[in-house]
Amino acid sequence: MKPLRHTVEPIWQEFSGEAAWQTVADLSRFHRLQASPGYRQAAQWVWQRLSSYGIAAEILSYPANEQTQFWACRSFQEWDCTEASLHLIAPSEEQRELADFRASPLAIIQRSAPFDGEAEVVLLEDGEEEEEYAGLEVAGKVVLSRGDLRRVVELAVQQRGAVGILFDGMRPLDPVRPEGDLADVRQYTSFWWQPGDTKCFGFVLTPRQGQALRRLLKKATEPVRVRARVVSRLYDGALEVVSAMIPGQTDREVLVVAHLCHPLPSANDNASGAAAILEAARTLHSLIAAGRLSQPRRTIRFLWVPEMTGTFAYLAGREADLDRMIAGINLDMVGEDQEQTGSAWLIERPPEAAASFAPDLLARLRDELPGLKGMTGVSSSHTGSAEYLLYRQAEVAFSGGSDHYVLSDPSVGIPTPMLIQWPDRFYHTSADTPDRTDPQSLARSGSLAAAYAYWLATAGLEEATWLGYEMMARFKTRLVQVAQAAVNELLSLSAAEEMAESISRLDRRLSYLLDRHRAALRTLERLAPVECLVTELHKEAQRVAEQELAWVKNALDLHAVGSKLEALPSPRPKTLSEEEQQAAALVPNRRVRGPISLRDHWHRLERQEREAWHSLLKARKGRTHDTLTSLALYWANGSRSVLEIVELVELETGVRDVELLLAYFRILRKLGLA
Repeated sequence: MKPLRHTVEPIWQEFSGEAAWQTVADLSRFHRLQASPGYRQAAQWVWQRLSSYGIAAEILSYPANEQTQFWACRSFQEWDCTEASLHLIAPSEEQRELADFRASPLAIIQRSAPFDGEAEVVLLEDGEEEEEYAGLEVAGKVVLSRGDLRRVVELAVQQRGAVGILFDGMRPLDPVRPEGDLADVRQYTSFWWQPGDTKCFGFVLTPRQGQALRRLLKKATEPVRVRARVVSRLYDGALEVVSAMIPGQTDREVLVVAHLCHPLPSANDNASGAAAILEAARTLHSLIAAGRLSQPRRTIRFLWVPEMTGTFAYLAGREADLDRMIAGINLDMVGEDQEQTGSAWLIERPPEAAASFAPDLLARLRDELPGLKGMTGVSSSHTGSAEYLLYRQAEVAFSGGSDHYVLSDPSVGIPTPMLIQWPDRFYHTSADTPDRTDPQSLARSGSLAAAYAYWLATAGLEEATWLGYEMMARFKTRLVQVAQAAVNELLSLSAAEEMAESISRLDRRLSYLLDRHRAALRTLERLAPVECLVTELHKEAQRVAEQELAWVKNALDLHAVGSKLEALPSPRPKTLSEEEQQAAALVPNRRVRGPISLRDHWHRLERQEREAWHSLLKARKGRTHDTLTSLALYWANGSRSVLEIVELVELETGVRDVELLLAYFRILRKLGLA
């Protein structure tokens, strides 16, 4: 087996971060909303650029209408907007322009319905609760809200007849975007219509505009009125996926994915990922054509998709081919200038239910980058004896929210880590412009993705064997860290019952990690016949786990002697709550491939069911519930009870939420999806 550097070095030298940055600038000129003429133009631009490089590429088209589903993902109508403006017209002394689609396409709520007329404005704080509408007449009027848009549409438009929404929110992203930041920037906001919805128009105000309008509404002695004009249409159309390939010697494939969509400019999210994989495709094609890299044995497939919807569409149309797709990588928001955006470069691991070789391989290849000739962002100590990074990077657990959440679902079976820069001060705003991107960030991510894809496309028995030992080394490190954390916890305890429970938790934790490591090792057989190696490495993993558990117990014995404790009692049997008993009695069986977003099926639920789910989520801060429900669905295999799934999710995330996951699976049953 050749050293990794022999793969990574030529890719790094050939890849042009400056060219990728120029592509970001080019793509940022397209209004790339999913299923729209602007997205189609961007897709054609990418296809033309691939063709100019001599890379085989095609544009695939899928239905964009309200009748089509890709597994459980519902399609939606195409949308086109050519003109939109909003003016404050009363009181007369306050007249001014508030929004113009020509100046900023983000000034309109995407997928707005056509409108031409005047309307009174009614003030809402956020408009998410029924009580806020008590005694308030909104029919035929426009509401000003900073709340969850879907909720405001349901309460103000669907139930009470409002004709439009003015949105002045700005989602905080601590610590890089605190409350009150970006006062003159507009947040990307979109309607996601349900079948049968009464559609309306909407505009996005900057927070400063919103504050001024709110003050006016509170003090005005006459109705505050606006004139709105929206020239748009929703219609049955199409959404496109650009597919390109570097052919291999077999029909097996490695996928490299980036979403091409989002409104103009959306530079980092996600012109950066689209640009990085375009330059990665050119780089590999050029190196192979020049003979500097050999032709791979497996095909490398590059996909530019409408985020998630396009991935669902592509995979649902190729169910018979899923077993040929051995692994993937997703690039989402990879171009950030870290000084401006406050981001860190992350490898997001696939979910534990889809344990595989992929994240360990990606992390090992990333570790090769700092030593490459010409690598920027690396410095040395004053004597030159040690090197260190000047940019931020980390590995994090799965959270979802991008195309890897579809690919890595065990029912799909394509283990896919994600490269991302997060957080980003300018995320989903009109300030996500090309000047916030960095050619070196693009080069690091694009080169790494190309090296990862090429290595997997060429790997054979030697490479699979090496990777198995690499995975074993990283697993040992993880076990040592878990054991040391357990010792730290034990030494802080004084009660014998607490110590016994701590040891019991460690035992469960180690068993879980062993099971996931064994599952990951088995995926090496996608690369080569290594059954014997997998067996031996798993035995070694068991030995190390037993050794670490014994080490922790020895530390506990010493602590017990010092604390003058007798022998520890057995952990007390756990008494299940009524909710846990219900969860133990239900075994979900999935009826569709791929993850399931309740948003796609919201219209099929009764009003009281929607209210109950809304109340459940409102009691939980942040968006952790999205990750928890996704992970729970991944663990559902037709034999595990909901309670077993709850416990697996807890082992994966540290969060135990029986109420949420029980309610989620009951909704899936109601919808006929499980």
